Amino acid sequence: MQRRSTRSVRVIVVRHGPAALRDPARWPNDAVRPLTPKGAEQTRTAAKGLTRFLGGRVRLASSPAVRCRVTAEFLRTALDPTPRLDFWEELAPGALSPPIFDRLEAAGRSGQEIVLVGHEPTLAEFVGLALTGEGTPFARLGKPSAACLDFHAAVRPGAARLRWLLTRKQLARVA
Repeated sequence: MQRRSTRSVRVIVVRHGPAALRDPARWPNDAVRPLTPKGAEQTRTAAKGLTRFLGGRVRLASSPAVRCRVTAEFLRTALDPTPRLDFWEELAPGALSPPIFDRLEAAGRSGQEIVLVGHEPTLAEFVGLALTGEGTPFARLGKPSAACLDFHAAVRPGAARLRWLLTRKQLARVA
């Protein structure tokens, strides 16, 4: 598949905050499983810290799952100007990572930062694929943590460079 050339697109991947344990009796649909109260507090603080690493032109996309929506909303409201929040099925629980490249290729503009809020193992596989061209997870992303990737020539597997990888505690320290 041929991809069109782009110039300097930065992608920040963010794993959702700590969520309630899976419980099919309470949440038959796992997509509605919420953040825990403590997880929401930790995520709000980490989101504030993450904004210190973001520029002015941010595009925000999230998995449609509640725990990601809330994580993305914490980040959205901490940003100025407040970006629009889009929901991508490519970031849904259990999604494959390669389709994220096609969506980014269509969404990315030169000089823009695209923040993706999603789930493991999809995000770790995406980071591995972006950096090495192989779908092997490069790093495990904790809840919530973030990784920044720079694509300078094209948004395609193997074309990214890792700029930074920050844990929840590191993000909280700069909040």
